[in-house]
Amino acid sequence: MNNAQNDAENDPETHPETHPETNPETDPETDPVWTGTWVAERLGIALDGDAGLTGLLGLALRRNPKRAHLLVSNVLGKHVPQSPSVVHGHGFVLGRRVRELLGAREAGRAVVLGYAETATGLGHSVADGLGDAPYLHSTRRPVPGVARAGGFEESHSHATSHLLLPEDPALLAGDGPLVLVDDEFSTGNTVLNTIRDLHERYPRSRYVVVALVDMRSPADAARLDTFAREIGARVDLVATASGTVRLPAGVLEKGRRLVAEHEAAPAAALGGDAEACAPVKPGPVVRVDLGWPRGLPDGGRHGFGPRDRGRLEHALPAMAARLAEALPAGARRVLVLGFEELMYAPLRLARELEQIVPAEVRFSTTTRSPVLAVDDPGYAIRTRLVFPAHDDPADGPGERYAYNVAGGGFDAVVAVVDSVGDTPALHAPGGLAAVLAEHTPHVLLAVVPSYVPEPRSVPERPAMLPEPLRGPAFSSYAPEEVGWLLRDLSDVTLEAPTEEREEAIQSGGAHYAESLPVEYQPSEQYQELFHAALATSAERIAHAVGVVTETVLAESSPRPVLVSLARAGTPVGVLMRRWAKARHGLDLPHYAVSIVRGRGIDANALRWLAAHHDPRDVVFVDGWTGKGAITRELAEAIKEFEKSDGITGFDPEIAVLADPGSCVRTYGTREDFLIPSACLNSTVSGLISRTVLRADLVGEHDFHGAKFYRELAGADVSGDFLDAVSARFTEVTDAVDTAVKELLAADREPTWEGWAAVERISEEYGIHDVNLVKPGVGETTRVLLRRVPWKILARAGAGADLDHVRLLAEQRGVPVEEVGELPYTCVGLIHPKYTRGATGADGLAVTV
Repeated sequence: MNNAQNDAENDPETHPETHPETNPETDPETDPVWTGTWVAERLGIALDGDAGLTGLLGLALRRNPKRAHLLVSNVLGKHVPQSPSVVHGHGFVLGRRVRELLGAREAGRAVVLGYAETATGLGHSVADGLGDAPYLHSTRRPVPGVARAGGFEESHSHATSHLLLPEDPALLAGDGPLVLVDDEFSTGNTVLNTIRDLHERYPRSRYVVVALVDMRSPADAARLDTFAREIGARVDLVATASGTVRLPAGVLEKGRRLVAEHEAAPAAALGGDAEACAPVKPGPVVRVDLGWPRGLPDGGRHGFGPRDRGRLEHALPAMAARLAEALPAGARRVLVLGFEELMYAPLRLARELEQIVPAEVRFSTTTRSPVLAVDDPGYAIRTRLVFPAHDDPADGPGERYAYNVAGGGFDAVVAVVDSVGDTPALHAPGGLAAVLAEHTPHVLLAVVPSYVPEPRSVPERPAMLPEPLRGPAFSSYAPEEVGWLLRDLSDVTLEAPTEEREEAIQSGGAHYAESLPVEYQPSEQYQELFHAALATSAERIAHAVGVVTETVLAESSPRPVLVSLARAGTPVGVLMRRWAKARHGLDLPHYAVSIVRGRGIDANALRWLAAHHDPRDVVFVDGWTGKGAITRELAEAIKEFEKSDGITGFDPEIAVLADPGSCVRTYGTREDFLIPSACLNSTVSGLISRTVLRADLVGEHDFHGAKFYRELAGADVSGDFLDAVSARFTEVTDAVDTAVKELLAADREPTWEGWAAVERISEEYGIHDVNLVKPGVGETTRVLLRRVPWKILARAGAGADLDHVRLLAEQRGVPVEEVGELPYTCVGLIHPKYTRGATGADGLAVTV
């Protein structure tokens, strides 16, 4: 980890003559007594570090069993009312320093993330200083209809869970620097949890951590350094000041006792002396219509971009003028009070107001954080106002607080809340408005519309899709191996003789996915070939499984969701899942979905996946590529799905065991060799048929269908295939590591040479239809098992990989023609313009 700390005073951007709004000096009226003295004397707590540390921080006691003390910032605008120019200036200066650290190019790619609730305004101010960086802050307020893009825990906090709810899911998905902003850096746990969560989903090479103060111990700093090395990312730190907190033994218990003693005092609710906090006669609360621009986000909860920043800057003068007009004549001291996470909008309003009124303007914010108040010049929290939550929080009702407002000598308080917080509870007796009115003669209320992203337009459909089918009720695979996003059509007769199907398909009378071929029952000789092929190729397949899985783990999400294309991809998906578990202890989800040439992928299956997983984690898996038709089909289908449903994030790239056609970037090998799972149909694929899409069987809100051939259990070798390959994982591990290292450094861009070969063959043999040319061992086997073959082209010198092809061709009376120049081991040609008359009465002999 790289430490980029510098004193703010040394940064030329902070010079008050050129940037008066960013002058980092604290309020000149700050009491000369250090506001941490009271706690330090009673608990023995001390701050060691930079000379300006005690000017930035005071101390108070938490009402929190996890930590006795609270570092109270004098320049954050949370607990201590402060000049809004000072508050915004500190964040702006930090942003300028981040920009200098990153350089203009990287700064232009950066995204800023602030922490709720305390640092939402600080983070936004850092984004201002950085330039045009988009800004997002975490939130503790769930928003219906907005998908969660991540989250993390703040272990020491009174409210630990943070949500990330960007309107644009791609906001966090870029590879530019991520700038994380918090008010203080105490142990590093929160930022470590954040980076860990986000790096798993959206890995990047650089992070910058920004805080007003860095108070970590050397051990805490070393822990983050180690973590940065483990994930292979650079992590820089920018802070205004640094130091450490010295805590004596037993400080937590001493702090609890001290809090208990003082909370028992009669004035605890206010925490101030009678004269300073004497209530005034409440007056009416005056609403001020800000004229907030329509559709402008109220902050960074769902993201705040350069266009939003421009709109806000343009609107601020007029909104501040409305507030100034509503202030009472002669007001000398005015507080603009923000509302929990809503810090930036009221801060900017306060800063604008400060420029146009003669009154002294201060800014602070209400908070969820429970802190003891003690009226002593050496204590940071002099007074406390208590009122009930007024925004119907997800975690239920509770107390909320405003510190150092009572007794602050304010002639007027401008409370700025978002519309979610403008509830009857705000105005009820004992609510925030009433409590403020007891301590200041004039209360103004300005409501900022709560920004909620427009829901993505989706077609009307049932709210719930069925759960995946699993074995043993559907398929012979174990239930954890794969979940089938399919409809069970086992009781429907769908099989038709191969010749009838071929004639219907080629005549345009039916689509190939509307029926099923009669399941091929292998002869004893053919079964012997399968087992022999499995014995000789298991190691080669295990190697390819390892290579493709390690490539996926290196280049996609570290916890991918495997989605195999049923059914050829399903055994490969199961094997990839087994590799990840055996090698890395990862228990990866695995589903099988249907994709149909000419009809696309099952959109309902995509909807189910998007509802249960992050689409960016999905990795599509298939067995092998032929000419790349399914690769193109998937890419087009994903594009159409994004348009129709507004759901983005699915990557149409397919990970395959073998890519002889050079159609994809993620593969185990580009050799065209025998994959035993291609030799058979359902009996090597969990006894599941190929998928079916027919309007009278599959409704608008159904998954595509398939059959479970329970009656073929006696011939099932699905488990044999998986176990034979899995047993070779250990012996290929070293070779896999070497191959993956070489592969990741190689140029793997698809050349589509297979497609070019298919087009050439289609013309040379007078077929004129690439759909009738099936390249590769796997596709040729399918031709012989399911279609009406015309002839087989075999590369000269091809050996045992074609034994089963030669046997099947002999059984069906199909000629095998050796070809010298062929990018595949073999190519199967379906009989063009098929009719039963073209094959003779028996349907076997091919008439040329």
